[in-house]
Amino acid sequence: MSNKPILITGGTGFLGSALTFKWLQENQPVTIFSRSGERVQRAFGNQVQAVTRIEDLPDASSYKAVVNLAGAGIFDQRWSEARKQVLRASRIDFTQQLVDWMNRSSSPPEVLVNGSAIGFYGDQGDVLLTEQSQPQVDFSQQLCADWEQAALQAESAGARVCLIRTGLVLGQNGGLLKRMLLPFRFGLGGRLGRGDQWMSWVHLQDWLQIVQAMIDKPDMRGPYNATAPIPVTNAEFSSRLAGVLNRPLLLPMPEFALKLLLGEMAALVLGSQRVIPQRLLDRGHQFEFTQLDVALRNLLLPPQ
Repeated sequence: MSNKPILITGGTGFLGSALTFKWLQENQPVTIFSRSGERVQRAFGNQVQAVTRIEDLPDASSYKAVVNLAGAGIFDQRWSEARKQVLRASRIDFTQQLVDWMNRSSSPPEVLVNGSAIGFYGDQGDVLLTEQSQPQVDFSQQLCADWEQAALQAESAGARVCLIRTGLVLGQNGGLLKRMLLPFRFGLGGRLGRGDQWMSWVHLQDWLQIVQAMIDKPDMRGPYNATAPIPVTNAEFSSRLAGVLNRPLLLPMPEFALKLLLGEMAALVLGSQRVIPQRLLDRGHQFEFTQLDVALRNLLLPPQ
């Protein structure tokens, strides 16, 4: 690895923190762009450099890579019109500012790895989705598509751009699994809605390796689905999670209750994206976790 630092935006979130800790263990210098230097300090002490304003970033050529994961939390609040504007501005407007910074610099970083999500495809039921699939337009789809378009403008600055369309990341310290665990541990878990919607999941370790490949492999560019090769339905996911925890599978959450609870945001848990990481498979990328049972046992059970 180059001794140049990697710049991460959104570096104190679930995924950004995991990346930062991975690279610190590998003695890869990391700079985190965050609105809150104090939050960076609390998370990582003096191990990373924190930058809080784009104007304070050095020339983009100072960085080996930029990993852009910045964005207000999708699940943090109901999607009012004002909240939708926050979600868009924190991703699209901010990414445009990053691209403008690259254009002002003497030369860009080697690569921009830009966040996105399988929400790019919209709700498509049982249709098998690859990077070539046409999307169904809804709010989260438009959010992902516009975010990707903003990032792709970095190509005009001379950067290679990889778009990581992240699925449901399974890890111990955040993301979907953390939200689901409490009711399941108490034996109150169940499927969401009809349960036939597809969940395209990925183990955090595999997600980290995909980002690493995007940085290390100069032939990688454009969109990649960051999901395990075998998606499952929500009913199957719920059943496997209850089984690993040795708990009953009791209470399905009906669709109307989810819509009442979450409003338009219910589309995130009731929508269906049956996604295959086709471009990664085509290049021979090796996943450590392809089976949901194995991934859940790895994360939830003590080592044997």
